[in-house]
Amino acid sequence: MDREQIKEIIDEEIAPKLRADGGDIEFVDIEDNTVKVKLKGACAGCPMSQLTLSNTVENYLKSKIPEVEAVKPVQ
Repeated sequence: MDREQIKEIIDEEIAPKLRADGGDIEFVDIEDNTVKVKLKGACAGCPMSQLTLSNTVENYLKSKIPEVEAVKPVQ
C-alpha cells in the first residue's frame, strides 16, 4: 500500500472537511493495512471523533484504497 497516496488523500481530501468544523487530522503510519492517524484541533477529545473516524475517514479511505482494513487514532 502506498503511504504517499494515503497521506495525499488525508491531506487533500479529508483534512479540509474536518478543518471546516475546527478539527484536523494527520497521517502517522500504516501497519498491517491499518492506517494510524492523529486527530487534532476540535477533533481531539471530541465525543464524536470515533464516529468521524469510522463513518467518514475509514469509509472514504476504503472506497479509494480497498486494501485499507481500518483507521485507528493514536496520541
